[in-house]
Amino acid sequence: MQAVHVSKAGLRFISNYPKPEARPGEALIRLSLAGICSTDLEIVKGYAGFDGVIGHEFTGVVEECAQAEWLGQRVVGSINLSCRRCPLCLAGHAEHCPHRTVLGIINKDGAFADYLTLPVENLHLVPDGLADEIAVFTEPVAAALRIREQIVLNPTAAIAVVGPGRLGLLIGQVLSLGGSEVTMIGRRQSSLTLPEKLGLKVGLVDEIPDSTFDIVVEATGNDAGFAQSLRIVRPMGTLILKSTFAERANIDLTKLVVAEINVVGSRCGPFEPALRLLDKGRVVVRELVEAEYQLCDALTAFEHAAQPGTRKILLRP
Repeated sequence: MQAVHVSKAGLRFISNYPKPEARPGEALIRLSLAGICSTDLEIVKGYAGFDGVIGHEFTGVVEECAQAEWLGQRVVGSINLSCRRCPLCLAGHAEHCPHRTVLGIINKDGAFADYLTLPVENLHLVPDGLADEIAVFTEPVAAALRIREQIVLNPTAAIAVVGPGRLGLLIGQVLSLGGSEVTMIGRRQSSLTLPEKLGLKVGLVDEIPDSTFDIVVEATGNDAGFAQSLRIVRPMGTLILKSTFAERANIDLTKLVVAEINVVGSRCGPFEPALRLLDKGRVVVRELVEAEYQLCDALTAFEHAAQPGTRKILLRP
């Protein structure tokens, strides 16, 4: 099959990669559509030291499965494959299982291929009528929803999302659903055009005074964005970290202590609520798609996705 593979040697397209076989309890899924995210770009730079087929945002169709009711179903899939036996798994925190593999990130071939496999318990049905071009955003919308699980969002709180990119725009929309005023913060005026079109308040980071917001979400993917996010959060406010870096961040953390800032790491979120929001059109995603490439043109697609200001790039087999 076709596959996009990453290793220490870099990113490459392989036309004859071995097709995976579904193990007991798994489904073989034929890829329909996939999306490149910032984590994928960091993996290419060396994040997580991954060696295998990259990619974790996808929609597909189940072609083989011992549970016949899944055959022919359109699905998306949660990316953490846990042991289901350790204390964290039994407590309902499978995404933190110390024995987990992660689709396209940790010891599990991912979605940028003609076929992939996942355990049946990781699968979620795509509602009838929900286009693949929208459903492919389920994983990042779920990641945005994770914030709403982690903290209480007071509707009167001043909230900022630093980084109006692929994930940041989804986070801004999801947080605004509760009635809070969310300000999208960017470095360039051009990066604020789309969030403003989506009805979100916008601002340039260099024009934001220190200690302005009660809650700040960092979604820039770089340590400069982390530093700016820390600068604009108020004393005793909350800083939510969404970025993963291949390189080590070099940041002065003094304010975390002196201003008693609450820091929340935030990662994967719930798929079913994400699918409901997408199905009802509560989160706008079509405007985030910038281009679509065939899987065989993945190297060009990654070059495009890595350009500053690029929105979502999709891959189709």
